[in-house]
Amino acid sequence: MSTQFRFTQPPSPKSATGKVAEVYEQIAVDFGIDRPATFVVLSSAPELLAPAWALMRESLIAGTGSRTGKELAALGVSLANRCPFCVDAHTVLLHATGDHALAEQLARGEDPQSEEHTRVLDWGLATRTPGADLRPYPFPEEHAPAYLGTALAFHFINRIASALLNEQLLPGGAQRFRAVRSLAGRVLGRTVRRSAEPGASLPLLDTLGPGPDWATGTPVSPAYAALREAALAGAGLLDPGDRVLVRHTLQEWDGTHPSAVLRGFPNRRERPGARLALLAALAPYRITDEDVAAWHMPWHNDEQLVRLVAYGAFAAVDRIEAALTLGAPVREPQ
Repeated sequence: MSTQFRFTQPPSPKSATGKVAEVYEQIAVDFGIDRPATFVVLSSAPELLAPAWALMRESLIAGTGSRTGKELAALGVSLANRCPFCVDAHTVLLHATGDHALAEQLARGEDPQSEEHTRVLDWGLATRTPGADLRPYPFPEEHAPAYLGTALAFHFINRIASALLNEQLLPGGAQRFRAVRSLAGRVLGRTVRRSAEPGASLPLLDTLGPGPDWATGTPVSPAYAALREAALAGAGLLDPGDRVLVRHTLQEWDGTHPSAVLRGFPNRRERPGARLALLAALAPYRITDEDVAAWHMPWHNDEQLVRLVAYGAFAAVDRIEAALTLGAPVREPQ
């Protein structure tokens, strides 16, 4: 199992107890995947595990709207963030919805045949850019909390996966084969097509504070608030000057990917913590062994590394969410 993970060795899921074990049990039932690496890697910092799961569950799985549509939105987000692990995962999950032809069109790099599907995919792609005008929605207005929650959940999960997991969804890259993708999707099909009870993850959260206005009145709201609180607490791992640097850099970020030479990023020898946080926010796929080694002091451990990466990841999510340009609802002509 350790070969899936970069930089950390999460506790064995078989040894999980208490709330961590409860989260794994709910993931297996509602997601259909037993102990997925995207959540196991967070178990080194258990306070992040439940809210990350809750936000994904209450938006993608139990939220209103088409599961195919939300998978397309999540796929668009994952493409925008250059996260091969999550791109492959959502391709398999599209197979699980029963949309096999759509899944394979996307796996080949083709555009969906349906204009509606294309609009949802493009909407997901657009969410990486802070301040992008996301209206008119390519889905019903009442489904917006679930779609926005899904997009923001995967802006976080993409960054965690790119920073802390290798790129292979299945051993040996087996997901590259159509038959494997189709079979994996069929195995998950019954779970993916089953209705999930909204709000069932909320008892797993330590706090149930108010979330953003766009999610008011839905379980997405407290789930988002709980993940925000848990992830941004990782700022305490940086000194005040580094926190200011991260905040100011993200305020100026326009959604683009940094150049390969990472011009403008802090030097790893001088400000390794700020560099790791900003890489997690803007280009987690470019975190190297050298970046982690430069930060890693004898008193640092896996929990602190996961918390620092989660802080950077959610700092980007927070920038995107705070800049949402939703405008007034677009009404159909009477």
